[in-house]
Amino acid sequence: MPPQIGLVAIDLDGTLLDDSKQVSRQTADALLDLPRRGVKVVIASARPPRSVRHIYHHLQLDTWQINYNGALIWDEPNKAACYHCPIDGPLVLQIARCARQIYPPTLVTCEILDRWHTDKLDQSHTTETGKMFQPDVVAELESFCQQPVTKLLLLGDPAELTAMEPLLLAQFAGQVSIVRTDADLLQIMHTRVSKAAALKIVAEHYAVPLLNIMAIGDAPNDLGMLEIAGIAIAMDNAHAAVKQAADWIAPSNNNHGVYAALLRYGLCK
Repeated sequence: MPPQIGLVAIDLDGTLLDDSKQVSRQTADALLDLPRRGVKVVIASARPPRSVRHIYHHLQLDTWQINYNGALIWDEPNKAACYHCPIDGPLVLQIARCARQIYPPTLVTCEILDRWHTDKLDQSHTTETGKMFQPDVVAELESFCQQPVTKLLLLGDPAELTAMEPLLLAQFAGQVSIVRTDADLLQIMHTRVSKAAALKIVAEHYAVPLLNIMAIGDAPNDLGMLEIAGIAIAMDNAHAAVKQAADWIAPSNNNHGVYAALLRYGLCK
């Protein structure tokens, strides 16, 4: 008998959103009904608050959300951070300089809470957020790396990043975590950061035992939260390791996979 679900934690890209970055109507309707069933809906994304906001309001949520893979827990109604685990600015500067020694064209982006800082505006490689927004600050790295940085992003040629990643992991072992979900992007956060760690904080806030959580994801950065949840759902398009950790594999993000998971576990009709 599956546990009674009190909270559903959902990744966005590749999970809730289809490849056109939309939420299907039937999935949205099912999620809108969950609060009336006493079930919390929590977004758990690598994105910053600003590029989650339209989805959050479309689903009429009022819950805390997990951003930057867990480096930030954000209270959207109050536009306030509930939890923040940044990297020290001088360490960020050191990593960025090291990356550019290895591969000089590396594009460097620093997310500080919900503001985008960079020293070069170049759209040759960008993120979903970068397609939606312009930087808040364009200046020398030294000018904004004097403060804690929520997430460091390094963008560039996929082959160059493949060569760079193990070198950065070796040099900065134990100081940061590095996540790669896109070929041309390295996401770098404090070593304590994960969606799983953030989900534990959110679950405690809402007094929902981990056993009573359903977590839904597709990428390696979702693996931890699937492992701690009572019910773990992987999308059909998910990474092999995520599928291996799942209790059930839903249809793909382009085939209403989140809706199918809610239906299977009795959370919608």
